[in-house]
Amino acid sequence: MLYYLHELTEWIAPLRIFRYITFRALGGAATAFLLSLMIGKTMIGMLKALKIGQPVRILDSRTLFEMHGGKAGTPTMGGLLILATVTVSTLLWAIPSNGYVLITLATMLVMGGIGFWDDYLKVTKRNSKGLNARMKLAFQFLWGFIAVGFLYAWPESRAYVSQLMVPFLKDPVVQNLSVLGTLIFCSLVLTGATNAVNLTDGLDGLAIGCANAAAVAYLMLAYVAGNLVFASYLQVPYIAGTGELAVFCGCLLGAGMGFLWFNCHPAKVFMGDTGSLALGGAIAMVAICVKQELLLIIVGGVFVMEAMSVIIQVISFKLTGRRVFLCSPLHHHFEFKEKAKAEREGRDLEVVETMITTRFWILAMICALFGIATLKIR
Repeated sequence: MLYYLHELTEWIAPLRIFRYITFRALGGAATAFLLSLMIGKTMIGMLKALKIGQPVRILDSRTLFEMHGGKAGTPTMGGLLILATVTVSTLLWAIPSNGYVLITLATMLVMGGIGFWDDYLKVTKRNSKGLNARMKLAFQFLWGFIAVGFLYAWPESRAYVSQLMVPFLKDPVVQNLSVLGTLIFCSLVLTGATNAVNLTDGLDGLAIGCANAAAVAYLMLAYVAGNLVFASYLQVPYIAGTGELAVFCGCLLGAGMGFLWFNCHPAKVFMGDTGSLALGGAIAMVAICVKQELLLIIVGGVFVMEAMSVIIQVISFKLTGRRVFLCSPLHHHFEFKEKAKAEREGRDLEVVETMITTRFWILAMICALFGIATLKIR
């Protein structure tokens, strides 16, 4: 919306700055962050008043329950704060008619809606099972087919959406995946990333801090993909219009930083599936639009490790009856190890969670930087 202020440049020359994506990305980030601080306390208060608290199950692990049982009752569904601030900021600072922005924003809201349904069932049933896993995956795949189908049908993106790009290579490995192949591949990317972020959401500030790192990486990747000069120089696909996704990523980053203000240890609110599914869906959709889907494996390295730890744990237990990790996802494995070490050394156990989270943030930033660096390695 604010983009159109540049049309008044003839009368007020400084308004030309609203044409620039870099300025609007920063403006969107600042707006989302400030909005989070302004309405965060009120929203948390409303969640408390409605008694929307996080349930914690003792069935999965007694040790895990002992470590996190005190968090039971902390307001959840805090992802609503992320959804609200990103939506408002994006509509303010991005070009509202941009198809890439609209489909990415819609993906975030739909995935957030699926997460909200899951959180609602958890709260009302007073357990942590929530929505049936198969049903959740079915809805995610359904939206994946709808969103990617839109990109395939849209003339501006049709030529690119069916290509398969691989990091470190400047040309597509596959020029045309076919309609069905494109739908399946992109839906797998969308669903996989969405649930990987969800699995990472287990410690105060962990998922949002890692998502912020990925948002920064894809902000830069989207800006390059939408800029003809930079895309040609760095030998990546130039896709007109995707530069606006840098504004969306800026809003996502600002909202993430604002949410982290309340979610850092000890957390005053949890994002729940409402936030984690929305974040994963949004980042994955940006990756699909700028044709950097496989780069998510690098940029979202922490999310990949978390998801793989669960897969390995389940397969190992079913085949051999043994567990590879003390507990999965991976952050709980290191939490168990560090807790045991802290007990032996007589250190404060409260520091363990912050220590694990901070180290995972460092890994997330390294992965994001490496993902950006691949732009020069082609």
